[in-house]
Amino acid sequence: MITFPGRGILLDIEGTTASLSFVYEVLFPFARQELEDVLRRRWRDPAVVAACERLARDGGANGLKDWESQDEARRWVVAEVQRLMDGDVKATGLKELQGLIWEEGYHNGRLHSHVYPDVPPALRAWSERGLRLHIFSSGSVAAQKVFFAHTDAGNLLPFLQGHHDTHTGPKREAESYRAVAAAMGLPAGEVLYLSDVAEELDAARQAGMGTGLVVRPGNKPVREGHGHPVITDFSQVSLG
Repeated sequence: MITFPGRGILLDIEGTTASLSFVYEVLFPFARQELEDVLRRRWRDPAVVAACERLARDGGANGLKDWESQDEARRWVVAEVQRLMDGDVKATGLKELQGLIWEEGYHNGRLHSHVYPDVPPALRAWSERGLRLHIFSSGSVAAQKVFFAHTDAGNLLPFLQGHHDTHTGPKREAESYRAVAAAMGLPAGEVLYLSDVAEELDAARQAGMGTGLVVRPGNKPVREGHGHPVITDFSQVSLG
């Protein structure tokens, strides 16, 4: 049990509000499967162009202009996305492009998000208590919003007041959590961060936030002696 007297809760997504298996067995394969088709159809779409340009810069290029033809550039984007996904790299350009692909899937009814059963009632209860609820995930802000708008429990987006991705900063650096707290309009000590990753919680604690390690079925093992309070269900957060 965690007793929390603050005014804001910050949440991770995979392994915290949603299962790792949904992310790795549904969302990631969908992005791989649809990548080439989305690039072919939307190559001139400003959002796709921006994501691919960021991907190219992340990869050390000056941008898509470094390739002699559009076909060459598209082939490089496909190969780079596959390489980054194989290594589970949290590159901003990759996450933006994945988010655009998932957005299509949600909007055409091919995707619906998994969330744990304790998540919807907790979000509702926390929201009704006036807490500020924000998300911090490596997935793009656009992907986060469409994820919570199309869950198997309905649209949960109205309960969330803010979203943060790697544009804010790396999830294992304290400065990122200071920036999130500032965006929430709260001192860091008034914010509780819930995640399944001890290294992220270390950074949040260094920034002054309260922390809670979320243990869910199928989550990756966590090092012993991490020092964070442990919960297995959001109902184990007591609002002091």
